[in-house]
Amino acid sequence: MAEQHPSAPLRARTARSRPGVDHVVEHHSEQFTVVGNHLAQHAELSLTAIGLATHMQSLPDGAPVGIKALAARFPEGETRIASALRELEAHGYLSRTKTRLPSGRIVTRTTSYNKPKSVCPVVRPVVVPVPDPEPAAPSEPDLDRHRTAAELLSGLRARDPRLLLTERDVRRLAPAAAAWLERGVAPADVQQTLASGLPPEPLRHPTAFLAHRLTALLPPPLPDTSEAPRPNPLQTCEGCDRAFRAAQPGQCRDCRSPGVAAA
Repeated sequence: MAEQHPSAPLRARTARSRPGVDHVVEHHSEQFTVVGNHLAQHAELSLTAIGLATHMQSLPDGAPVGIKALAARFPEGETRIASALRELEAHGYLSRTKTRLPSGRIVTRTTSYNKPKSVCPVVRPVVVPVPDPEPAAPSEPDLDRHRTAAELLSGLRARDPRLLLTERDVRRLAPAAAAWLERGVAPADVQQTLASGLPPEPLRHPTAFLAHRLTALLPPPLPDTSEAPRPNPLQTCEGCDRAFRAAQPGQCRDCRSPGVAAA
């Protein structure tokens, strides 16, 4: 006889010493979906994400599960559904990959897991390589500037724990952060730009996220004013007492003309 593992009492209790839920459990012989308690009682997923995962596990293969299709089916709206999908993806219940069809069209393939990927041994997590930031570092290395860049990157975790970087990642991102300092941005302002407006969901790859911000939000260089010519000082004309600009005192242009001198 098969061993049974009920997750709730088989019949409701008639009296309780404390308030709480009672279960009335009936056997399903068709049209049912088995959902693990690791999902139904997940401590970090929202109720929207848990309900959405349960719905997706009940669907047949090939059923549409895009954001617009789900928003048309449920009242939560595209924003909440998109957030719930990201939760499920972050906790291993969902994966989405882009595939190019023979026609050239790119579609998103969605895979739903009835166990999170960290529990299911047959599923291998996709390793996303962290791209190196585009070369935007100073042309001549400045040790003090790079040291300051490394310190501001290491200090990002104080602004948000999700921005915790390894020592190796700090070394990789330091040249891109040093480019901001070379362009006149204060270290505190660099941190503010990198750590502001973060998404609410967990950051799966904080290094790649910061590498993108360091290159995409890099401000332009300050204008070079060192070669700008300075105007001549104001002088008082010795002939008509008018003000004019010249390197040395003397007469204005009108008084230096032959007609004015003859008069």
